[in-house]
Amino acid sequence: MNKYLDLSPEVAAALKEGKPVVALESTIISHGMPYPQNVETALLVEKTIREGGAVPATIAIIGGRLKAGLTPEQIEYLGKKGREVTKASRRDLPVLVARSEDGATTVTTTMIIAAIAGIKVFATGGIGGVHRGAEKTMDISADLEELARTPVMVICAGAKSILDLGLTLEYLETKGVPVIGYGTDELPAFYTRRSGFKVDYRIDTPEQLAEAFRAKLEMGLGGGMLVTNPIPEEYSMDPAVINAAIDAAIAEASEKGIHGKETTPFLLARIKDITGGDSLASNIQLVLNNAKLAARTAACLI
Repeated sequence: MNKYLDLSPEVAAALKEGKPVVALESTIISHGMPYPQNVETALLVEKTIREGGAVPATIAIIGGRLKAGLTPEQIEYLGKKGREVTKASRRDLPVLVARSEDGATTVTTTMIIAAIAGIKVFATGGIGGVHRGAEKTMDISADLEELARTPVMVICAGAKSILDLGLTLEYLETKGVPVIGYGTDELPAFYTRRSGFKVDYRIDTPEQLAEAFRAKLEMGLGGGMLVTNPIPEEYSMDPAVINAAIDAAIAEASEKGIHGKETTPFLLARIKDITGGDSLASNIQLVLNNAKLAARTAACLI
C-alpha cells in the first residue's frame, strides 16, 4: 500500500473482503456548496451509497495524508473550513503532502487516490472540461487528462454546463475516453437532461456498465470511463433559466478577472444566487442520483 495513503477501517475491510466501494470527492464539500448544506449533503451521499449495498470512501488530503474514507468529524472539518482548504489538483499533491497540509480533492485527485487505493468506481456531480473561450485562454480542466490516464469509472451528470460541451467531447474523443450515456443517447448538461450533443454509447443497466469497464481493464487499454447519468426529470431545470444564469455569471467572472481553478467555484456560487437557490437544490439531487447508480455498478464489478 502507498506509504502516503490512509484507508479508514471500513474502507480497508471492504477492499480486503472484496466488497463494493465507491469513491467520493471532497471539493464539493469545501468549494461546491455553502455550510452546513455541504456537510449535510456529503453525509447523505454516503448514506445513499450504503443503502445501495456499497461502502463510501470520501477522499481528501488531511495533514498531508491521502485519505480514502473520512469520519463524520473530518467531513465537518472540511465543510467548516470551506474555501480555506486548498482545491487540490494533480500538481498540488506533492507540495500538500510534503507540507503536511489539507486539500479538497477534485475529480482529478479523487481518481488518483481512488486508483492508488484500488477503488474502481467514483461518483461525483459533474466533471470539468474545456472552458468557454479556451481557444484563447487554454483553460482546460485537468479532469480530462486524468480520465485519459487513470483506470477509474467516473459517474456524473455530464460536464458542467458552464463549459463548452462540444469541445469537451472532442477532447475526450482525442484522448480515447469512452463517454457513456446511462439510459440516454445525449450528453446531459448537469442541471438539465439534454445538451444537443451525442454520447459515444448508450448503456441501460449497471450490469452492462460493469461489463464494459471490466473489458476495458482486462484489455489493458488504460484510462478511465465516463458515465453520464441525467439528472432526474423532476429536478431538471428550465434550460432557458439556467443558461441565462450561466451567461450572467460568466460575464461577471470575466469582468472581475477570475480565472483558473477559482472559476468553477465562483460560477457555481453566482448561479446559485441568480437562481434563488434552485441550482443548489438540483445539484444535490443529481449527486444523490449518481451515488445510487455508482453503488449498483460497483456491486456488479465484484
